[in-house]
Amino acid sequence: MPFQDGKESTTRHRFLNALGLATMGLSVLGTAQGRAAAHTATNITSAQALERLMQGNERYRSDSALNCNMHYERRAEVAGYQHPFAMVLGCADSRVPPEIIFDQRLGDMFTVRIAGNIADSNAIGSLEYAVLHFGSPLLMVLGHERCGAVNATLEVVEKHASAPSHIASLVSAIKPAVESVLGEPGDKLENAIRANVKRVVIGLHSSSTVLADSVAKGKLRIVGALYGLTDGRVRVLA
Repeated sequence: MPFQDGKESTTRHRFLNALGLATMGLSVLGTAQGRAAAHTATNITSAQALERLMQGNERYRSDSALNCNMHYERRAEVAGYQHPFAMVLGCADSRVPPEIIFDQRLGDMFTVRIAGNIADSNAIGSLEYAVLHFGSPLLMVLGHERCGAVNATLEVVEKHASAPSHIASLVSAIKPAVESVLGEPGDKLENAIRANVKRVVIGLHSSSTVLADSVAKGKLRIVGALYGLTDGRVRVLA
């Protein structure tokens, strides 16, 4: 590139500065508008949040999803903030990605995923963070049919065996739920999966003062649900 004379260089410098300030101004404005929009969008009740999730699940399972393919505009919109309207504690199973099965956008859901959808201290801490910083009104514990973590625990219990390495910590967390349904009629695995979800829901109430206080104040609702791998439907547990 040839050297520019002083006048041209100064003019170009001023132009670039002006362009940079203008771009920064638009960016700040966009971020402010985004935050305001996010606050409005998440200023909803737990019942409304749950309905929003279930409507998204119906779109997903009926092949009429709107948000599964994330667009550039949404990515840019939430790059500077997040204000999720719901939290999901789900299993790490590759077939159960919450944002897809609920047909939600980037920034709509705060998800914590761990095998067997268990609530260890790290998972609970993450959820507490979301409650304190984002005020999300709904927390769903999402299990799913044919869960491998629960099935592995069932085998350990029935065979009086032990799990290897760090898998033992998962088995230890799920084991009480499995043992609670032994001898009950019906499919042993599905009974255990359901019991595990319910046990985690109860545990979140009792093991976290942050979550319990939010529930007591009516700011948070914790529900359990099951996802069907075959039909794609999410069913909320009573």
